[in-house]
Amino acid sequence: MYSQTKIAIPIFQKNCKDVIEVANDCIDKGADILEFRIDALENPKISEIKSAIDEINFPIIATNRIQSEGGSFRGTEEERFNILYECCDIVDYVDIELQSKDEYINKIHDTGVTTIISYHDFEKTPNLNEITYIVEKEQELGDIAKVAFMPQNLEDTLTILAVLSHCENTIAISMGELGSYTRVMASKFNSPITFAAGTDVTAPGQIDIETMKVLLNMDLNILDE
Repeated sequence: MYSQTKIAIPIFQKNCKDVIEVANDCIDKGADILEFRIDALENPKISEIKSAIDEINFPIIATNRIQSEGGSFRGTEEERFNILYECCDIVDYVDIELQSKDEYINKIHDTGVTTIISYHDFEKTPNLNEITYIVEKEQELGDIAKVAFMPQNLEDTLTILAVLSHCENTIAISMGELGSYTRVMASKFNSPITFAAGTDVTAPGQIDIETMKVLLNMDLNILDE
């Protein structure tokens, strides 16, 4: 039985020409979705971004990540939002951080695009109750909840599996090498999307797309016995 969890590959390039080139490579490698990391662009111009998205013509998550959550966008918060907002009518998903203004999140959600409300912590993993609270807030504001945390030990990675077990329509990731297996196990909990690496590695612990496809579609019934 093949996994229903879609594999998204982030594209983190400095210009739109390279974004298109890498996108085609990722599509050839078997991506289900591409995550366009707009914050990687050295000179983000909405006309060039939209033109690149049109040319790629493939399911895309538009992400313009803030620096406090591992991103590289250097403009103002209003500029960051405006770029995402302009993409809403030509992409399948928009990722916007939970810490963004509710006004911005609501405007993007009201366009009808599928919203991924995200939260990242590259230092630690909170307890299950804290993470569940974050996920519930995300689901109140958008369509898909996303949380990613750095584990300090194996128990932290099991907390992420507990989140996946308890929360529907949620992407939950334990980062780093220690937590990389949670990216594969996401499919056992019907997580809508997991992330793998193509040309660009954008988070610690990402597994390359070829390996991810094999692991997701492997017979893992032994885990249910």
